[in-house]
Amino acid sequence: MLKFNVPPYIGTELEFITSAIQNHKICGDGPFTQKCNQWLKESTGVEKVLLTTSCTHALEMSAVLSEIEEGDEIIMPSYTFVSTANAFVMRGAKIVFVDIRPDTMNIDEKLIEGAITAKTKAIVPVHYAGISCEMDTIMDIARRHHIIVVEDAAQGIMSTYKGRALGSIGDFGCYSFHETKNYSCGEGGALLINDKEFTERAEIIREKGTNRSKFFRGQVDKYTWVDLGSSYLPSELNAAYLYAQLTNADKINQNRLDSWNMYYHGLFPLQESGKIELPIIPSGCKGNAHMFYIKVKDLGERTALISYLREHDIMSVFHYIPLHSSPAGQQYGRFYGEDIYTTRESERLLRLPLYYGIRKEDVLRVIERINDFYGVKNHC
Repeated sequence: MLKFNVPPYIGTELEFITSAIQNHKICGDGPFTQKCNQWLKESTGVEKVLLTTSCTHALEMSAVLSEIEEGDEIIMPSYTFVSTANAFVMRGAKIVFVDIRPDTMNIDEKLIEGAITAKTKAIVPVHYAGISCEMDTIMDIARRHHIIVVEDAAQGIMSTYKGRALGSIGDFGCYSFHETKNYSCGEGGALLINDKEFTERAEIIREKGTNRSKFFRGQVDKYTWVDLGSSYLPSELNAAYLYAQLTNADKINQNRLDSWNMYYHGLFPLQESGKIELPIIPSGCKGNAHMFYIKVKDLGERTALISYLREHDIMSVFHYIPLHSSPAGQQYGRFYGEDIYTTRESERLLRLPLYYGIRKEDVLRVIERINDFYGVKNHC
């Protein structure tokens, strides 16, 4: 069976993990954590980066830093992972779901302003498949209404919008290093902070609400509990594993882009004949090949194609069930306007196997089988 995902592995991970063990420092904020933070800071140009235990926790930290309170409203797409909403619901906020654009599966920026009320505290654009939302428009709306922007860039590392790294445009950005992501340490994430005003409190929240980081820098003679917080520091072993991949980021990125392009060109004739739709990358956006998906006619056709590929030892998967249709989504949120595209497009989308190191012959086999399903002779 051709797997849908294989966690990335470069080959130097064990060397770095061994080094961390020999350093006798395997808890958080050791040398490898600092190296990851610095690499991410330099590659994105933000004010501060803090490695976290997950993207979920980075989102939770951003909610605390944004001072989200009971009754606040947070605007986001319904087509996203549950953590996008949960981070704010846990602070007592109400989620206002907005419809998506069918071309990118991202939040429709034209609908955001209409969803704003006196209670709106933040907008959370989610960069689906590593393709940017229309950030100029979103930032303009946010600034005019004095609203925080938290970028859910879980899938967006190494992608850009008009030359700027995703996660570096809003007030906060959140990355994921889960095993399904382009760069992984199994479970991990990062919080990107653009405003120096938030950096000290972010350190405190991440360190259980203590000023421990200032103590280690010699800025205070002892550390104590000064604010709310939790333990958001990843193990140094995780950071060592991740750093091996960050030092090979371009290599991993290019390998994934090559596979993405192979899929695109191999399946393009099916789009030309109207049988499927391929991903769209808007002008000014640069992707990272986080995923390759196709859109088929409807849910029934997708189910049949998944079964057909499985019969031929190929694992393909659909993605999110829109949050507004879930029990918790109905309890903690509401949908602004009409659901024109969110549900319909989510039922058409099918993700194909894509990971660092996938063999060219396997990509060609997937292309061939999809062509077979539609009764088209493959010319790859």
